Amino acid sequence: MKRSIDSLPSDLAAAHAMIMAQRDALRAAEARAGAAESEAKFRALLIEKLKYTIAKLRHEQFGQSSERSGVLEQLELQLTDMEEDAAQAEAAARIAIEAEARQKITVQPFERRKPARRPLPAHLPRERIVYPSPSVCPCCGGILHKLGEDVTETLELIPRQWKVIQHVREKFSCRSCEAITQPPAPSHPIARGRAGPGLLAHILFAKYGLHLPLNRQSAVYAREGIELDVSTLADWVGASAATLMPLVEAIRAHVFAAERIHADDTTVPVMAKGKTRTGRLWTYVRDDRPFGGRDPPAAVFFYSPDRGAKHPEQHLGDYAGLMQADAYAGFNRLYGAARKPGPIIEAACWAHARRKFFDLARLTKAPIAMEAVERIDALFAIERDTNGLTPPQRLHVRNERSRPVVIALEAWLRDQRAKLSGQSETGKAIAYSLTRWGALTRFLDDGRLCMTNNAAERALRPLAVGRHNWTFAGSDEGGRRAAAIYTLIETAKLNDVDPQAWLTDVLALLQDHPAKRIADLLPWNWKRARQQKAAA
Repeated sequence: MKRSIDSLPSDLAAAHAMIMAQRDALRAAEARAGAAESEAKFRALLIEKLKYTIAKLRHEQFGQSSERSGVLEQLELQLTDMEEDAAQAEAAARIAIEAEARQKITVQPFERRKPARRPLPAHLPRERIVYPSPSVCPCCGGILHKLGEDVTETLELIPRQWKVIQHVREKFSCRSCEAITQPPAPSHPIARGRAGPGLLAHILFAKYGLHLPLNRQSAVYAREGIELDVSTLADWVGASAATLMPLVEAIRAHVFAAERIHADDTTVPVMAKGKTRTGRLWTYVRDDRPFGGRDPPAAVFFYSPDRGAKHPEQHLGDYAGLMQADAYAGFNRLYGAARKPGPIIEAACWAHARRKFFDLARLTKAPIAMEAVERIDALFAIERDTNGLTPPQRLHVRNERSRPVVIALEAWLRDQRAKLSGQSETGKAIAYSLTRWGALTRFLDDGRLCMTNNAAERALRPLAVGRHNWTFAGSDEGGRRAAAIYTLIETAKLNDVDPQAWLTDVLALLQDHPAKRIADLLPWNWKRARQQKAAA
């Protein structure tokens, strides 16, 4: 705060008192700044610790413990709150510092490390707001000449807009014969529906892609002035799923035409009388990219009310070939040599085998488990170098580099098992691998195989998020409908296609599209047609 000469003390005692008051004010400001700096540093350290914990849990989220995902969500919420608190504390400290600066007391603020800023997307339209500049020089009144400009960009959101499309069919009459003519009624995505393809696609993707239940969607639309009952939304979802079934069937046929597939399943709570029961969602993934295949990837989902072996046997009734899966006993009859139309060749997952040792190494620091993890990780390091190579190239690398490591690993595991009790946790982990050794090492003899079943596990990850949002499926039929829509959304994502944009387009086209040309609307063909149209 500036003081005029007249306000300065005229005697020594008053001057001394003023100096002491300013000194006390400075000490108080420094103490406040020091406290703010300490608190900011503490928050920054705690945030970094939480980020590390969350990163670990994300890595483990789809492991054995079903409690990890709940802990992860709690920590992510806690991290969000702490980052907001840190930003608020920093802003409050700046305001206090600026207030002190106006009183001629300078305190250096603590600068919290900020995340690196990415440039705003170049494809977005730009709106220029040019602030008025003085027409003449404020110092001498001379004429000003533009040297350049400083541009600061901010990202803004325009709320979505609703509109009603009127489909008008004019009637005409002939004065000569009095005949009346009128254009035919246009096809709509769903019968008796008053929703356009864009709205239907949005509802489907919000429910199954963003895991937003229909009751929450209804509340969001109501806040925007559009009253859509949950029953209306549910009717639209059911009708849309029926319309899209030809695409689901085409994707299923594409997946099971593969030489090799991945298989996995996960739980889904299903509403029953006064309680919930546990159903299952199964996925089968075709992804030939790791061995240089040119066929597009796809994922198909099925629902079943339980985990009985009859369900995968029904799903895979017409399939014969390689299948990468976990050690689920319900698959065993599929591996029989006399099976019709042919046997399914089992390829076990090294990620599951490694996880047994990894959990022991992390929790108990068991030396044998830690060494097993290191040996398996050496195999994964070699395998990363083969990604995208052709099957013969992958086999060459594996025979040269991976096979000696596998042979040494088997001998070492058998030697360690002889020294351990079969009831020990380490002994059980070793037994898990050795009892499946033939299926685990099959990748050494077939370049089309991968070491893990991660492709199927990745396809199931969105379902883990959905379980926490929509809590349970309403019925078995709801589970089957979810499986169908997940098939469409996950296949679109595997082909780098925006699921909502694709669903909007195919819902508009399907009713008038020839059934024999349904393959034209599959995500990879749809994407190619769009690219060719854009290039023309």
